[in-house]
Amino acid sequence: MQLFFSKLFSILTQHDKKFLFVLVFISIAISLIEMVGVTAVLPFINIANNFSAIHTNHYLELTYKFFDFHSDIDFVIAMGGVLLVFYFLRSLLNLGYFYLLAKFSKGRYHLIAYRLFENYLGMSYRLFIDKNSAELSKAIINEAQNMTTLISGLLLMLSEVFVVIFIYSVMLYINWKITLLISVILIVNALFLVLTISRAIKKAGVSREEHQKKFFEILQSSLGNFKLMKLNSNTAPILEKFNRASAGYASANIRNETLTHFPRLFLEALGFGIVIFMVIYLVHKYQSDISGALALISMFVLGLYRLMPSANRILSGYNQIIFNKRSLDIIHNDLMYDAENFGDNPIAFNHSIQLDHVYFEYDPSKPILDDITLTIFNGEKIAFVGESGSGKSTLIDLIIGLYRPKSGAITVDGVILDEGNIKAWRSKIGYIPQSIYLFDGTVAQNVAFNVKINEERIKKALHQANILEFLESYHEGIHTRVGEGGIKLSGGQRQRIAIARALYGNPEILVLDEATSALDTDTEAKIMEEIYKICEDKTLIVIAHRLSTIEGCGKVYTIKNTRINLEFPPIIFKNELV
Repeated sequence: MQLFFSKLFSILTQHDKKFLFVLVFISIAISLIEMVGVTAVLPFINIANNFSAIHTNHYLELTYKFFDFHSDIDFVIAMGGVLLVFYFLRSLLNLGYFYLLAKFSKGRYHLIAYRLFENYLGMSYRLFIDKNSAELSKAIINEAQNMTTLISGLLLMLSEVFVVIFIYSVMLYINWKITLLISVILIVNALFLVLTISRAIKKAGVSREEHQKKFFEILQSSLGNFKLMKLNSNTAPILEKFNRASAGYASANIRNETLTHFPRLFLEALGFGIVIFMVIYLVHKYQSDISGALALISMFVLGLYRLMPSANRILSGYNQIIFNKRSLDIIHNDLMYDAENFGDNPIAFNHSIQLDHVYFEYDPSKPILDDITLTIFNGEKIAFVGESGSGKSTLIDLIIGLYRPKSGAITVDGVILDEGNIKAWRSKIGYIPQSIYLFDGTVAQNVAFNVKINEERIKKALHQANILEFLESYHEGIHTRVGEGGIKLSGGQRQRIAIARALYGNPEILVLDEATSALDTDTEAKIMEEIYKICEDKTLIVIAHRLSTIEGCGKVYTIKNTRINLEFPPIIFKNELV
């Protein structure tokens, strides 16, 4: 339990904790009002049934004289009017309190989802590649929502605990023996519910999270490979997987929804059973009718009438918490990642990039790159070649600042790349990956990609990428919609959009990470010819397999067995680089 609250409070902000403290204070006040509401009805019924009780009760007599009532009837009517106003105000106060509870619990969704998204965007690239994007989406969309349900359950328990304490105190004061007997019955039955129903709900919560994770993974992998699936014309296996995940998720929610109602129905039956048991007990004890104990029974009936819903809400809140506890664990773990925190120190690239005895590994004692020493001069055109998995892309990621060397150093004009200047360094780089992702928007939106749109700069970048004329002649220019993943464009057109995106920020360095490998030879040759023209005054770094891609490079490096070697002119075999 301590770990639960530790995780919860580590997620909540200082403002949230203050809000929570205010809610606790209000819940105490509301509980006191609820207690008055339960205890106020019986005296009113008593004096309405017997006017003489007004003058035999010290406090009622004082009130009668203070307000100078002329008759007992006026006093009873006035007391009834006060109670009507009291119960009306009590309902308004409860409504306001429930609004604050909803505002706190449901309002956390926005804050938690935003913090998760912020943390994911701030995590290092090295950490990100170990994550599953479907899990990240699930955390933001579903787990954050489930987290609000957990908080709502906690607040529900909190609001009712004080009601139970105060009403229970009044019942102890009236008759402690009967109250203790009722307490024993309630505790035994509460333990039964916790050990059976709550355990089943907890298992359903674990099942819910597991099936929902598979649900998201199947959706993402299927829709992301839609074209391939259509070609295969065999959707039966994926539908079967989706069916199991969806049915498992639905089953977990069905079990939770059904079992959630059990405590209420069980406690209602128990409450009626306790009242009937009290009547049987009193009849047996006095061996006569129970008119003399009617006031006592009425008080306990009212108390149980208010106590049972509170006990049900406490159990419901508890069950909500354990059903959604996995959401707390997931969100807590994902918010514990240290986001990258970079400074704004400038860095100049006028002379060279120097890699000095750089070592890098993903797994301990399994080097990808070892003792890499390399100098890249400003304005150079260089290429890296090697077998798949040799470390070419990893080397590029080190140079552009996405990874940090495990040992050795990377310097730019003699300045070591570090947290203080890496942001400025990355801004100098235009990157074109092998896999181009275009979102469902306009060409202009895709080129600017979350940067403020400047139409003149966009047109210039598209012109440099040799696609502006085509867009303006056959489509709607920079306002052409590309479709999700750029599905409305050809492979070469998508590649040119990606080149324009890389050029939009006017980078000093252009990096091609096997960017043209998916294109046919003729299209690749045309694009590379245009890139070499664009990069006359820029530094160009290329990863490629084909000779046509790198024939404009002044240096070619091979990467093999974690080491790097300069190979120029490149070794050619059947127009392929080896």
